[in-house]
Amino acid sequence: MKFLIVFDHPYGASASENIPHQRSYSAALLASFMRGLTTKDHEIDLIDLHKDGFNPVMSIEDLASWRQKTSNDPLVINYQQRLIAADHIIFIFPIWWEAMPALTKGFLDKVFAKGIVYEEIKPGRPFKCLLPNIKGVSLLTVMNTPDFFYRWIFGNPITKILFRGTFRKMGIRKNLHWYNYTGMSNRSLDERVKYLDKTEQRFAQL
Repeated sequence: MKFLIVFDHPYGASASENIPHQRSYSAALLASFMRGLTTKDHEIDLIDLHKDGFNPVMSIEDLASWRQKTSNDPLVINYQQRLIAADHIIFIFPIWWEAMPALTKGFLDKVFAKGIVYEEIKPGRPFKCLLPNIKGVSLLTVMNTPDFFYRWIFGNPITKILFRGTFRKMGIRKNLHWYNYTGMSNRSLDERVKYLDKTEQRFAQL
């Protein structure tokens, strides 16, 4: 299968090593995930939003183009083409203020365009997905909020935004998986490595 990874962290995908003030556990998860996938004959397409210099802000010109089912941003067009070609989409990012970082939200706002990624068949009804090959979506997140509080006090906002409010709304209801890694900054190095090894093993089975 062709896996499209959308990665969002200011340090970039290369920050997977345990170097203080230059490390990202999100990037370490990305590296483990990719090692797992490469054990099979899967194709990996990585979008590193910060490295690409993606602008998440929807400008007047962007919105006018969006309404005309086109884009004035070559990077958005490139991302849309890669989405259409993907069999499985993976989002990897840290949770900030209980939701995704700005670049991921802007990716949804600007890249998931009506008439290109989905179609609104009838007002008030579920959308039609225009991604012909899509078979599933995975989400890997890192947060400091305790898992219990995030799920039962805050009500899982990230899955409501990304799964219920985006992909299920588009008609994708199967194979939506969320893997959450909480409190990694307070865990020992051995514990963090064990989670990374488990991630690699999990995705080696796909």
